[in-house]
Amino acid sequence: MRKGAKRKASQKEEAKPAQENHQESKKATSQAKRVKASKPETEPEYFEDKRNLEDLWKAVFPVGTEWDQLDAVYQFNWNFSNLEDAFEEGGKLYGKKVYLFGCTEPQLVSFKGESKVICIPVVVAVVSPFPPSDKIGINSVQREAEEIIPMKQMKMDWVPYIPLEDRDSQVDRLKSQIYILSCTQRRAALKHLKIDRLKKYEYCLPYFYQPFKEDEVEQSTEVQIIFPAEEKPIFCEFDWELDELEEFTDKLIEEEELSKDQKDAFKEFVKEKVREAKRANREAREARKKALEEMSEESKAAFENMRFYKFYPVQTPDSPDVSNVKAPFINRYYGKAHEIL
Repeated sequence: MRKGAKRKASQKEEAKPAQENHQESKKATSQAKRVKASKPETEPEYFEDKRNLEDLWKAVFPVGTEWDQLDAVYQFNWNFSNLEDAFEEGGKLYGKKVYLFGCTEPQLVSFKGESKVICIPVVVAVVSPFPPSDKIGINSVQREAEEIIPMKQMKMDWVPYIPLEDRDSQVDRLKSQIYILSCTQRRAALKHLKIDRLKKYEYCLPYFYQPFKEDEVEQSTEVQIIFPAEEKPIFCEFDWELDELEEFTDKLIEEEELSKDQKDAFKEFVKEKVREAKRANREAREARKKALEEMSEESKAAFENMRFYKFYPVQTPDSPDVSNVKAPFINRYYGKAHEIL
């Protein structure tokens, strides 16, 4: 029994080194496999840093653009690096207080061999120590009278623009030099607006009153006539300095635009419109004169030194070339830009 036990113990002792050798061999094989299975080192990915004013042009509300056209404006990757560069040292807007508003200009341009009408975004920069205006003009061919209303009625206001590098700071501690015309009207709520209210947004124009420059309205001797005739309304323009009312009316009758029995009513209608226009011109002149008399020397200097810069997107492979459609005209209130960039 004891011999048998010794034999078994001896067999176990002999088997142990063999088992250990097998385990070491298995371990070595496993290590070899692990080394073989390791992936080659991949090159690190580099992401381009966002520019400090990269989203500035998008933050500016495009005043007067139809709501259903807004998505079309942003379908291209427009580049306004020229606007960003203007705020850098040596740029046109460096170190200055600036008010920005946007608009769009439908133009026929070519892109990738195809010509089509595209809404081009434009940003206007007004260099001024104070907001150029707190009002909005609403006007269109369809509307009989122009409206000048506080921009807050259209949910618009000048708000400070916070550059990317400052967005973790408290806004009230920042001394912003860039202000943008913003609109808080939510697109999701548009379906609840009345048609007339909705259309007002499409006819909005940023308003500006230059006290040193005689307004177009003050100089104009023309009146828009929309006469409610029996068959269809008569649309025409009457110049009280160049046109003679009797001849003007007879010509409309001759062209069968106006019936003979409405001649006197039409003439009275035109006379009333002329009286209204002359009264508006007189009131505008008086208002401008009063504004100048009450204006401080500091404000006068600010108006005289105010500058308008109009920025178009720069050419890139991802967007249409707009270099041939640039124009200095901003709108009927602001007139022309001092410089196009």
